[in-house]
Amino acid sequence: MALQWKWAGAADLEELVSTRIQVLRAANQLDDAADMTAVKEQSRLYYQQAGDEYAALLVYDGDRVIGTGGVSFYRVMPTCCNPDGRKAYIMNMYTAPEYRRRGIARKTLDMLVEECQRRGVRFITLEATEAGRPLYESYGFVKMNDEMILPEV
Repeated sequence: MALQWKWAGAADLEELVSTRIQVLRAANQLDDAADMTAVKEQSRLYYQQAGDEYAALLVYDGDRVIGTGGVSFYRVMPTCCNPDGRKAYIMNMYTAPEYRRRGIARKTLDMLVEECQRRGVRFITLEATEAGRPLYESYGFVKMNDEMILPEV
């Protein structure tokens, strides 16, 4: 059966929440015993309230979701490098282990970047795991040197 990419909608809420938990477990090397109850609840709320500020792709092999990717759209103060202040943050990229190295993540990334371009957003960022970094670098993403984070307030 051929793989299918689908833009998620309101009817896909539970699938989005489920794949979000899958992504977080994989990225943070958490086993099934880790309590994700609060993250599930907050993810569900995020998806319900995001509206047009978030777009998600689900990749299916038959009825099974084997991949996902999403992009959050937001706005900051305009800068010289980003005069309209619109930004996109690609997140939730995941492909089931047995489907990796088949171009699934690249096609998902292509579609997310195209959606950013369609919306006129030219400033796109993401965070990369070690496993994902080669894909993003081959795509043209470069490491940012100036951004900092205050770990917990």
